[in-house]
This record gives sequence, C-alpha cells and structure tokens, in this order.
Amino acid sequence: MASLTMPSSFSCFSVNSISRDCRKLSSDIGRCQGIKAMRVEKPLEELYNVRVERKVSQQRLAELGVSRWSMWKTGKCKLPWDWQVDQLVYIEEGEVRVVPEGSKKFMQFVAGDLVRYPKWFEADLWFNGPYQERYTFRAYGDD
Repeated sequence: MASLTMPSSFSCFSVNSISRDCRKLSSDIGRCQGIKAMRVEKPLEELYNVRVERKVSQQRLAELGVSRWSMWKTGKCKLPWDWQVDQLVYIEEGEVRVVPEGSKKFMQFVAGDLVRYPKWFEADLWFNGPYQERYTFRAYGDD
C-alpha cells in the first residue's frame, strides 16, 4: 500500500484551529464563508452510455460500411423507443432530440453524427421535421 509523505513545510490544522481562525476572520470581515461543494454534472451521453462522433468523415463511414446499412425515415413526430440491442446510427438528414426515460434534459444529434445507443436504453425521440438515418444493430463487443 502506498503512503503519503508530506514535506515538513506543511502543517496540519485541527478542526478547532480552523474554527478559531474562522471566528477571528469573522470578526474582521463581519461573517465567515464556509467551503461550498461544487456540483459537477456529467453530460447525458456519459450518464446513459450513449456514444457520439460528430461530423464523421467519409473515410470513417466507408470503414463502417454505412452505405450498406438499413435506412429509416420519418417526419415531424414523437416516438417512445427502447433499444433491445446496441444500435449504431448515422444521421443523414435532420435532427433528433433524445429524452432519456425519467429525465427532463435531452441530447441532440444532427446530420453528420454517428450515434451508438446502448442495449436497454429507453427514451422519447422528438423529430421536428424530415429525418433520415442509416442504422445497424451491434453485438456485444463489436466496435
């Protein structure tokens, strides 16, 4: 097990000394500010394990064989969706807002994006106009 050694120039403060210093400072400036924790939110893509590549090159599309994938089109609509397997989608036209089940926030993907939705992911898909994608289903471990 690794141990942490601190140089002798550092000193450790006890809770009492910090409290005492805070009271002294409080009398000097009128009040004492406590340490506030900063809340860092992860992007939805990271939380739900949705992977996206933006502005995918023609070379990358050729490597994946996207032109041979199945095509799907729709117009303006909302669809509840759940993925029974991993699905890889290349958006050719339009945009989609993906609202994960139970969330008020959304992910937005547009033409030129390559999106990988994980198995068992559930979301509402919102299309605000013509939309076209190519898709393929992925087996576990296919990357």
